[in-house]
Amino acid sequence: MAFQHIEVRPVAGALGAEVFGADLSKPLSNAQADEIHQAFLDNLVLFFRHQQLDPERLVQVASMFGVPNDYPFAKGMEGHPKITPLVKNPEDRANFGGGGFHADTTYLEKVPVATMLYGVEVPPAGGDTLFANMYLAYETLSDGMKAMLEPLFGISSAGAGRLGGRKQVMNAKSKGVQLQNMDKLSMEAEHPVVRVHEQTGRKALFVNYIHTLKFKGWTEAESEPVLQYLFNHLKRPEFTARLKWEAGTLAVWDNLASQHYAINDYDGHRRVMWRVTLEAA
Repeated sequence: MAFQHIEVRPVAGALGAEVFGADLSKPLSNAQADEIHQAFLDNLVLFFRHQQLDPERLVQVASMFGVPNDYPFAKGMEGHPKITPLVKNPEDRANFGGGGFHADTTYLEKVPVATMLYGVEVPPAGGDTLFANMYLAYETLSDGMKAMLEPLFGISSAGAGRLGGRKQVMNAKSKGVQLQNMDKLSMEAEHPVVRVHEQTGRKALFVNYIHTLKFKGWTEAESEPVLQYLFNHLKRPEFTARLKWEAGTLAVWDNLASQHYAINDYDGHRRVMWRVTLEAA
């Protein structure tokens, strides 16, 4: 669509766009907010550069896309519990969001519809985030594969077994994050493998490397070959976009129709991000 109150510039053929003409530090007009929402549905991931946001304003901006919720395994910011600070210090080796393409917290019954991330302090190079379009991942499957997947449900686990176990992974990241609820790593939820997006009506592939353990009614051994095929398929380069962060960059992505992967290639440098995940209103 043609936008009259903002400028939207796609960054890749598959998904992602930069938005210009919106100062998020101030209240937006209804027309701007409506156009940003449409751009979000059209592009799955939006990037806003050169934004000056304090924690209170970040939560207000996030509320344009849904209802801010709590991340189960890390404490929120003091005074702003809906914001999860993600900190990697120069001596740390692990990072949040790394390890594979994924959607956030799919082990919850109520999966976040969107995630927002704000760059506070970024390394001089590295630390980019990759995004992948799950509409395209589904639409490019064969008719036979689609027919097999349509009736299936995926079991998502908080255990992060493919990464060696969430407790081990989280402990490796704990220097910059306050952990909690480590007794809830058995948390699981089931979701359709082919998910119909509530707002667009389009079908998206809804399995991910970090959380999807198996198909409902299948063993892990039976599920793994099909899942591995899908994990490799969904990250094809032509489905992806890449964001180079700057301090003051805000990104928001559709957690139901896209996946993301935080590249861990900036050892020796500090990176500070503020994250908010959002439920449907």
